[in-house]
Amino acid sequence: MMTTKQRAKLRAMCNELEPVLYIGKDGINDNLVKQCWDALEARELIKASVQKNAPFTVREACDELCARVHAEPVQVIGNKFSIYRQARKDSKIRLRDL
Repeated sequence: MMTTKQRAKLRAMCNELEPVLYIGKDGINDNLVKQCWDALEARELIKASVQKNAPFTVREACDELCARVHAEPVQVIGNKFSIYRQARKDSKIRLRDL
């Protein structure tokens, strides 16, 4: 579990990020979960965008995806959300250092 200070630092880091995942009418399927898993391994902190025709609200999509990839939500704003998970190898963002 991350502290509010750690979450604030991660939120600041999210400002420059562009979405790497797009959740559309197909919702959160196995292919999207694999894309998310791979993106988190490579980047640790990612942003996703929920399209208007998606079957979820942005908060629901964030919670569902976090549960499936063992990540932590960082923020939800508008139709975008950011999530974080420390990489298994070569971690660049260490929560205890924030």
